[in-house]
Parts: sequence; C-alpha cells; structure tokens
Amino acid sequence: MHIPENYLSPATCAAMGAIMLPVWYRAVKQVEIKVKEDKEIVPMLGITTSLSFLIMMFNLPAPGGTTAHAVGAVLIAILMDPWTATLSISVALSMQAFLFGDGGILALAANCFTMAFLMPFTGYGIYKLITYKGKHQALGAFLGGYLGINVAALAVAVLLGIQPLLFKDSNGNPLYNPYPLAVTVSAMGLTHLLIGFVEGFFTMGVCQFVHKLQEGEMKSALSNKSRKDSKISYLLILIAAMISLTPLGLLATGDAFAEWDLKSLVENLSQYHLHQAAPAGMAKGWSFSALLSDYRISGLPEVIGYILCALSAVLIFFIIYRIIFHRKMVK
Repeated sequence: MHIPENYLSPATCAAMGAIMLPVWYRAVKQVEIKVKEDKEIVPMLGITTSLSFLIMMFNLPAPGGTTAHAVGAVLIAILMDPWTATLSISVALSMQAFLFGDGGILALAANCFTMAFLMPFTGYGIYKLITYKGKHQALGAFLGGYLGINVAALAVAVLLGIQPLLFKDSNGNPLYNPYPLAVTVSAMGLTHLLIGFVEGFFTMGVCQFVHKLQEGEMKSALSNKSRKDSKISYLLILIAAMISLTPLGLLATGDAFAEWDLKSLVENLSQYHLHQAAPAGMAKGWSFSALLSDYRISGLPEVIGYILCALSAVLIFFIIYRIIFHRKMVK
C-alpha cells in the first residue's frame, strides 16, 4: 500500500502535503497533552509505532503474484486514540521511506493520509459504533481493522487511478501512474478484501489480549502504575517476538501492486492490456537512494539484515520519542 516515488504527480503530492500538515500539527498537539497528563504515554508511543512498523514487515502473498501487508493503525487507535495512531503511523512511514526506501519521499504525505489518518479514524469510528455501551469489543476490533484497511486501500487506488485522467502528455499518454481507476480499484480491492482478514484478526487478537490483561489486573491488588508497567512489559515481549519472526515476511515473493520499479512497471503493463511504455513523468522523476534499501544490510545474510533493520528501527523509535517529549515528561 506504500505509494512509491513518481507514481503520483508533484501536484498531487503537494495537495496531499497541504492536507496532512494541519493533521500532523493537531496530532502532535493532542499527544503533547496526553504526555503532560501521563508520562507513560512516551514508552507507549515507542511500542505502538514499533507494532505498526513490524507488522508491515510481514509481507503476505496476494492474488496476481503480488504481496501485501497489515498496518496496525486501527489497533493503535483502539489502544490509545486516533490522533496517537496518526502520529505513530506517520513516524513509522517516515522511517520506512527515508531509511529503508519503502514508499516515496514525495508521496509520504499521501501514504500518511491513507494509512495514518484515514485508516485509524475510519476503523476507530466503526469500533466505537459496534462497541456502543461496551459490548461486542472483539467484533468491533475485527471489523474496525478489516474495514479500516479496505478504506485506506480504496483511497490509494483512487489516488493512483486518477493520475492517467489528470496528467497526460500532448499525445494523451499518462505522465505518472499509467493504471486507470478500473485497474487500481479492482487490484487493490481484491487484495485487501483478503488481507483485511489478517488486519482484522491481528487487531482483534492484540486488543483482546490487552483488555483481558487489564481486567485481570483490575481485580488484583496492583497499583495503577504497576498495571501500566505490566502492560508495557507484555507488549515489549510481543515486539521482541515479532522482531525475531520478521524473516517470515521474506517468504512472500513479488512486489505489492503498483510498488514496482520503472522497469518492472513497464513489464507488467501488458498483464493489464496497457501499452508498454515508461510514462515520461516517471522516467524523469526524482529518485532517492535509501541507506538500507529493501531492509538489506550489505555483507550480511538477508535474514540477519532483516532482523537487524527491524531491531534498529524499534530502538530509534524509542529514542526519538524520548528526545521529543523529554521536556513534557519532566514538567
């Protein structure tokens, strides 16, 4: 679901940036308020961002020889709140783009709009609607995750699909993403109607685990601080387990739909009965070489590199939040 570089026109990227700037501002301000009220929010930010980053490393096979992944945005919205989810997912997506080359730099705002804003708020709204009066939490979490990722996927499909309609050369050829709406909506829709089950069950499973943990501790003599420390400890164990299992994401071969490099994109055009020619805007577009592109570390086996990339990102998340919100914690 990560839109790569040059698939969107500069105008589209600029418009998405204009939309996301006030969203990011509001998210930061909302999280600052929470940090002032409870310093335990800071390690939870590291945990939630890590959960999203790690679940996105578990690539799954999808129809057509492509791959896809869950996001975890609705899970974070339920455990914390939608604004915290927006900040957490945005930080995870930024790390992926700048350090690992996963998603375009210019397309970062568009990726954040779909996965860090639209998905958590949609999924959380569905969750709250279904769990009215505190009932049906498991069903609410599942449907929130399932429908949330499908709404986000639809938004990606629309952003990609309008490119050949709006941005053409003098001969009517697309300048950027060449796949029309009929292709992008069907391809993204079919993939995420299936992957949505993974998102839904992951959201439901972790939410149920945390809720049962909280219910059990509420019945014990543990103080409020002890309960929070215990929840954080269990979630850290979950993160450690996910880091060790990330190489499973390497088993799925192929790229996600519309996440191909230019050469692969041209080769795949015939599969959708489109003219095999590189769009001029994409061919002349901006390129960025990430330090650890595709989660690989030069000189190390792919599996070891994948694990070390995951571990490094998690540590960086905790350090970033500690530095940013340190002043708020000590007040």
